Amino acid sequence: MTAPSVPIPLPVLKDAPAHAPAIDRSRIAAELQRLNVGEIRFDRHNQLLYSTDASLYQVEPIGVVVPAGADAVARIVEYCAARNIAVLPRGGGTSLAGQCTNRALVVDLTPACRRVLSFDPTAMRCTVEPGISIDGLNRHLDALGGGLFFAPDPATVAQAAIGGCIGNNAAGARSIRYGRTSENLAGVDVVLSSGQRMWLRPGAGRTSNIALRLAEQVAGVVRDNADEIRSRFPNLIRRNAGYGLDLILKQLDRGIDPADLDLSGLICGSEGTLAIVVGADLKLQRLPKARGLAVVSFVDLDAAIAAVGKILPTRPSAVELLDDAVLRAAEGNTECRQYVEMLPTVAGHSPLAALYVEYQAEESAAELEGFFDRLREVVPNAPMAIYRDAGSMGSAWTLRKSSEALLHGLPGKAKPVTFVEDNSVPVEQLSRFVTEFREIVERHGTVAAYYAHASVGVLHVRPMIDLHDGDARRKMQEMAVEVADLARRCGGVMSGEHGDGRVRGPLLPALYGPQIMAAFKKIKTIFDPAGILNPGNIVDAGPIASITENLRVDGNSPAVDLSKVDTYYRYTGEEGFAGAVELCNGAGFCRKTAGGTMCPSYRGTLDERHSTRGRANAIRLAVTGQTPVGGQADSPQWDDPGVLETLDLCLSCKACKTECPSNVDIAQLKSEYLAQRHRQRGGAPLATRIFGNIRLLNRLGSMAPGLANWFNRLSPVRAMINRVLNLAPERSVPPFAPSLYRWFRRHSVRCASGQRPGKTPAAAPPRVALFADCFVTYSEPQIGQAATHVLEALGYQVELPRGGCCARPQISTGLLEEAIHTADRTLAVLGPVINDPAIEAIIVLEPSCLSAIKDDWLKLNLKTDLQTRQKLAAKSMMLEEFVEQRWDNHPIRPVIRRSSQTNGPPVILHGHCHQKALWGIESSAAVLRRITGDRLDVLPSGCCGMAGSFGYTADHYDLSMKIAELSVFPPVRAAASDAVVIAPGTSCRHQIKDGTGRTALHPAEVLAMALTEEALPRG
Repeated sequence: MTAPSVPIPLPVLKDAPAHAPAIDRSRIAAELQRLNVGEIRFDRHNQLLYSTDASLYQVEPIGVVVPAGADAVARIVEYCAARNIAVLPRGGGTSLAGQCTNRALVVDLTPACRRVLSFDPTAMRCTVEPGISIDGLNRHLDALGGGLFFAPDPATVAQAAIGGCIGNNAAGARSIRYGRTSENLAGVDVVLSSGQRMWLRPGAGRTSNIALRLAEQVAGVVRDNADEIRSRFPNLIRRNAGYGLDLILKQLDRGIDPADLDLSGLICGSEGTLAIVVGADLKLQRLPKARGLAVVSFVDLDAAIAAVGKILPTRPSAVELLDDAVLRAAEGNTECRQYVEMLPTVAGHSPLAALYVEYQAEESAAELEGFFDRLREVVPNAPMAIYRDAGSMGSAWTLRKSSEALLHGLPGKAKPVTFVEDNSVPVEQLSRFVTEFREIVERHGTVAAYYAHASVGVLHVRPMIDLHDGDARRKMQEMAVEVADLARRCGGVMSGEHGDGRVRGPLLPALYGPQIMAAFKKIKTIFDPAGILNPGNIVDAGPIASITENLRVDGNSPAVDLSKVDTYYRYTGEEGFAGAVELCNGAGFCRKTAGGTMCPSYRGTLDERHSTRGRANAIRLAVTGQTPVGGQADSPQWDDPGVLETLDLCLSCKACKTECPSNVDIAQLKSEYLAQRHRQRGGAPLATRIFGNIRLLNRLGSMAPGLANWFNRLSPVRAMINRVLNLAPERSVPPFAPSLYRWFRRHSVRCASGQRPGKTPAAAPPRVALFADCFVTYSEPQIGQAATHVLEALGYQVELPRGGCCARPQISTGLLEEAIHTADRTLAVLGPVINDPAIEAIIVLEPSCLSAIKDDWLKLNLKTDLQTRQKLAAKSMMLEEFVEQRWDNHPIRPVIRRSSQTNGPPVILHGHCHQKALWGIESSAAVLRRITGDRLDVLPSGCCGMAGSFGYTADHYDLSMKIAELSVFPPVRAAASDAVVIAPGTSCRHQIKDGTGRTALHPAEVLAMALTEEALPRG
């Protein structure tokens, strides 16, 4: 593979319109397909999904290729070089400066290039492909043993790919100890723009003539500009502006021969403009013996910053700053609110700033106490909370890592915009920098949020800007210039870690001057003579005015007024429907592959379009009229095939509602989109209507369950059902059972005649109501029976209101008109129960039903007044939660059967997605732990993959099972044969049965076995 003999001038591909005649996209797609290099995606929907990253920008690419491997990348680049097609390598797409948006062929390296190729614990090295995340790599290393890890830890550690970290020279909170990616890199396997592939590492020039040529030419450029490099490049721990010529100069100053030059550091921070990384040799670090974290609260931002200089001599491994804007945003976030409570108060009030000060012990955990003692000495008057265990430290760090995305959840049209957030100055200049920065921001009529790496003088500062406002954009350009100049005057640089890209590339000439910029251009030409690699970044970035061009908000058609859309949900918390569809900021937290639940289908497919971010982008693009081929529409596109395909694999698990720091609720947006489509088309498909009305089906089957079950087992009948409903033949169908109402009537008669189980107090017992959901009532009545026995054993009179459905199946399938009618009807049935003060609680046994009541019903445009719905939500809870909350105050004292407490089998609990997302797995685990003690194992599992009707259909079955195999099936299969498996969700129980053959119990059944004997009256 050789480069073109004469470099071809690059045509203006960047930002060209989608229909640019110079680009024959269909021909390119066909030719790439014939090369057999991987998956070719040239449809407009995928183009648009890859048009954004985590920045402000949106630029439609030429197309997308998901290469099958590193060799395929070389063939792709060789093809593009011969035809002068721009190429953009992409990792996790978490870049904040817009360097991952371009009018180019996007090469997505994350789905298929994510292997760990080698591991040498003795040399403390490993070789990886570029698509693996830092978190994924470190989990792999932990499983191998040896106590080693890869040290750079940006906030996006769970979703940022190693290749992207190299391209951006990522660092993170602990860079004061471990440095940047460039300090942790032993070599890179790269593809040049000619298609040639080679390793760049120390001594590469002695084994490769091409590497030697590169090194000699780079050395020549650096020597010619040595004095200017020494003058212009600030001596900082963190600098990520332009190309790292200073790293090469340091090697030359040490007398290193060009043949031995390590050029890998030059690739770091080059933003994919010099070469495409297809492999990396990484230096690993030893895990410390222990870590400890002190969270120190302050009265204001200035006090926190003033303390940094005092803290650094105590040898911390990290000092991270959070200001009041971040803390205020966290208090309004469902997931992060709990982490704010971990911060100590200041004079009885929440702090207005905090420092996270971490220490590491190399010999023993006892070392930490000495560090904490020194910290107390240097900040004696600051309230401090110290965390030593991994769980609490992880929780505290979650707040810091969520800062950037949290800020986008702040109310109002002005949002914290990423354009001056990455300045790096000497630590001793921090106070001056913040003071003068604040003056700049206030002079332009706004305020800013301050957070991040105080230890190394890198503050992420986000001024509040309404990007829809033309005057605000003008001010944004002015602030960008003024702040960059301030950073330079303070001895720093405007980019400490997030790179240049579109937002800071235009500022480089003012920082480095014409001589260094000419040197950058020579370096670019040496590596990329055709100029095809991510053009327009670092070199030829454009004028200052380009900072506010190609913004994501510019893609919104002015003819589409979303305030006129008659929505089914209320979007008051998101500043209207338009605010809801713009809420995703692209940070990509949904692309994590471990911990929590978000996003099940992404974890199963590793496909951008099936991440929460992909779906949020798909909906935003469709409703703002951007999806039609050849231009924009003047109304929302409710029937876009690409959007429907993207939404099809959403399980509506609700994990994004809480795990996404911006609280992007895709389950709600998907339901709204489908409902608008049904309205536009005049109705929903037959299968959708059947799945949405499962209560009616279950009720009919329950009338003659034996006959209905026999009928369903007939092969011709099952084949017909499979065809009509697209059911997977492998999937079992839950049997019908005699109605719970029927049993409850007989049971109530027995109780009324004095046969009530348990010992009741003399006074009339307090009353509770049991919500009769579709599954417990007609398919699993034994669960409702168990719950009734538990409540009666605790001294309550149980009532079972007749009729009513939560409308969850209708909500999930977008049948929102029907869902609203169903919810209003159920609220009418429950009215007496809701308003009766003698009814102490409404017990809901199915988590997805409870989530409808406590979440969806409060947002849907129901006819029932909001106050009534709020009263119902406050009164409704799971059985386990009710039993636990009142453990010491039930009318009859709970007594656990001896057989449940001693020498019992192991017990494992898998939580339902809605439960974990909205009120936490402890809502079940706490009371079960009382019963089983340390025999209870709460699985750190994600979604089971069933998700109501999702896992039943033939087109979803394989993915459903694959998702379950990620974290649910393996521990269930591995459990002892006598282990008790517990799952509160009916979908989860069914999935576990189909996938492992094991029967999972509802917590009510376990509580009944433990509490319905030997219960004693109180007092």
